[in-house]
Amino acid sequence: MPGFTLPRAARIARITRTHKVAVAVLAAAGATTGLAVTAAPVNAAPAAHASAAVKPVSASGMPAKADSAKVERPVRASVADRIKVTAVAKQDRAAEQAASRSAERPAAPKKYADNLDGWIRQALDIMKSKGIPGSYEGLHRNIMRESSGNPNAVNGWDVNAVNGCPSKGLLQVIQPTFEAYHVAGTADNLTDPVANITAAANYAAHRYGSIDNVNSAY
Repeated sequence: MPGFTLPRAARIARITRTHKVAVAVLAAAGATTGLAVTAAPVNAAPAAHASAAVKPVSASGMPAKADSAKVERPVRASVADRIKVTAVAKQDRAAEQAASRSAERPAAPKKYADNLDGWIRQALDIMKSKGIPGSYEGLHRNIMRESSGNPNAVNGWDVNAVNGCPSKGLLQVIQPTFEAYHVAGTADNLTDPVANITAAANYAAHRYGSIDNVNSAY
């Protein structure tokens, strides 16, 4: 109602109740704040400990030291590998140089004995290079029948001798036949052992197919 005022005692009682509620609220708020402040250090401490790095220790309890041998070993292996590679490269270069020198040097001429065996073998090598057929056995067999292995043998009684052109040498070849079937690279002398053999074999190849096919006078 307008102009109505509570009695003084009533107003005091109302203020007192309001004050008590406010004090209670502040007390509760202070308790909560205190709990929060008190709890913060407790929660922060484990986080600080968790972030600390754990260092390895040895059996004696001292901090473990790095194994220097393990660090140096790959370096020593690397140096050893380089030494091996260098040695192999030097060997390869030496082998290449030796092969090059061998290729540059002409092959030494093959040596043959100065006897019937050596003459036949030399003649066979020449015949092979010229494509003239014949074997050691075929040459040897005919030589022994014609001259008994004498490079200076001369037939002075057959028809060729009567005609003034006797057969000569290991395989008893007449001069015209020697000149017609002479093998280039051999001596121009009819009685030269190798020249006589190769010319006779060349003639026999043209007439009989090979000296191996000759089994009598030819």
